[in-house]
Amino acid sequence: MSALPSENVQDYPRPPAVEPVAMRLRVILGGAVIADSRDGLRVLETHHAPTYYFPKHDILPGALHPAPGSSFCEWKGRAQYLDVSGGPHRVAQAAWSYPRPTPAFAALAGHVAFYSGKMEACFVGDERVLSQPGDFYGGWVTGNLTGIVKGGPGTRGW
Repeated sequence: MSALPSENVQDYPRPPAVEPVAMRLRVILGGAVIADSRDGLRVLETHHAPTYYFPKHDILPGALHPAPGSSFCEWKGRAQYLDVSGGPHRVAQAAWSYPRPTPAFAALAGHVAFYSGKMEACFVGDERVLSQPGDFYGGWVTGNLTGIVKGGPGTRGW
């Protein structure tokens, strides 16, 4: 059972909203804590699990490496991909950031999000998260979420 209050992903806003996170966020890879923050942000969007963003100063120095590729979000702007190193592991395109986000998402500048499914473990508070279904979206699924989370087969286009 989750210690977080219940939230229905179908009630999240569109366009998305960005808000501060009151709980501790952590990312582990290769036995190393590569990100640990109490100053995270999350983006909430209809039918998506929340996407959590870490300030760069709360990420282990040397853990992030520029990677090829980018994608475009109609709300946030152009995302830049990052490889992530932890312990003996280096995982390709396991994180992303918005170096120049749109004005509505300016708070995301200087922050990085991680694909939880590519990491050893990710946590919101003491709860280990699951990754949002599919291979495109980067939301973190916690036990408090209800509703249909986008990302599984046949849901990418809605």
